[in-house]
Amino acid sequence: MQLPIAAPTQRNRLAVGLLAALFALTACGTEKAGEPGAGSRSASAGDSGSVEPAADLTGVRWSVDAVTVDGKRTGAPEGAYVEIDARGRASGRYGCNRFTARARVDGHTVTVDPELTTEMGCSPDVQRFETLLAGAFRGRLTAAVKKRTLTLTTAKGDSIALTARRPVPLAGTDWRVTTLATGSTASSVPAGTDNRARITFGRDGTVHGTLGCNTFRGTAKVSGSAIAFGTLAVTRKLCPDPEMRLERAVRAVLDGTTTTFGIDGRTLTLTTKDGARGLGARAAGRNS
Repeated sequence: MQLPIAAPTQRNRLAVGLLAALFALTACGTEKAGEPGAGSRSASAGDSGSVEPAADLTGVRWSVDAVTVDGKRTGAPEGAYVEIDARGRASGRYGCNRFTARARVDGHTVTVDPELTTEMGCSPDVQRFETLLAGAFRGRLTAAVKKRTLTLTTAKGDSIALTARRPVPLAGTDWRVTTLATGSTASSVPAGTDNRARITFGRDGTVHGTLGCNTFRGTAKVSGSAIAFGTLAVTRKLCPDPEMRLERAVRAVLDGTTTTFGIDGRTLTLTTKDGARGLGARAAGRNS
């Protein structure tokens, strides 16, 4: 069963489809490994030690570190996370696919009743991890919160290790373009151009980086979830075809346009105002 998405208005249909495609492909692309979503707390949540989980567990985006099943520990792929809100709803990503569930928190006990999940194809290693995590994150779990870590333990002794990650900010982060999109169709960057397109937003309203071949600099005025880019100043070097194709696609999103943006875990998406073009990028490195 696929996770339902509320029907967009005609005006926003392209933008919604493009955003969904970018998030999906960036999460499940060829990489083997953003600022949390609205309502997420920062990683300082839970820093007071092992206390009542009802207060310290909810409202935090918990990055999954590993799952231990039958005594065997399996490390998580980048992007796996769990979040439980105060209304008893859990959501997250098993590694590639997203899920929702009912989650009742009572003292140090969390009772999880999975509901819906997407059904995207994942690499074999990620799929194996998803099966382990989905099997462990259900039923009656014992929760132990200590500082910025959370351990969920099943009745038979299997466990999930999680850590509250600090938000990835828009400004000051080295964003590396991984995904390009047109309409509601997203694809990876051209072969051989990984990490060639990079974007860094300044806290002073500037933006600079590399389009794929040439470097650029310009202005980027952030207002809510919108970014208004000024005309870019770009160098004029000629490069091989794959890099130039990447450059044209990235420049179409950044040069003199107004875009909406979203950050999900370590993933940034930029979508032009008309919803016709967009890109997805990942934060370089890992912030603890």
